[in-house]
Amino acid sequence: MTPNADAPPSSQTDPQIPPNWRYEDTIQTVESIINEIEMGQLDLAEVFEKFAVAITYLQQCETFLADRQGQMELLIEELGEDSDF
Repeated sequence: MTPNADAPPSSQTDPQIPPNWRYEDTIQTVESIINEIEMGQLDLAEVFEKFAVAITYLQQCETFLADRQGQMELLIEELGEDSDF
């Protein structure tokens, strides 16, 4: 599921990652939002709306990466415990 740049953020403090969410698609959407803002053709209210959406998507990315980092650390720890070096 590709994030919709026009959709309002679902939560400002707890970024829920929707089903079929993809990191790469979300980053691409954030980049698109940044480009729109940088073009300078949006009303100020639209800039704030787009910015809020981008922040929500970046929070989802941060949540995803933190979760994956935790999984990697656990796997490395388990590998070290199972090793007979």
